[in-house]
Amino acid sequence: MSALEQEIKDIIIQSLQLEDITPEDIDVEAPLFVEGLGLDSIDALELGLALQKRYGVSMSADSEETRRHFRSVRSLAAFVAANRKA
Repeated sequence: MSALEQEIKDIIIQSLQLEDITPEDIDVEAPLFVEGLGLDSIDALELGLALQKRYGVSMSADSEETRRHFRSVRSLAAFVAANRKA
């Protein structure tokens, strides 16, 4: 697991206040929504804002491409790595 994937796990837990989950509980390939962590659209907005603040990335809320990026921790890490501002 990369350092960026670990950071994203930490951001998920902190921004969504997931008190009963540790970074080790989150599989980097597991779905974030419905299955897996079971996040919903409100969680997606909060997580998107947290990623925007931390890494300077921007994404369209209603884009199919954005939905693909939010599939898993690994896909989010790839998106952030490719698009973050210095």
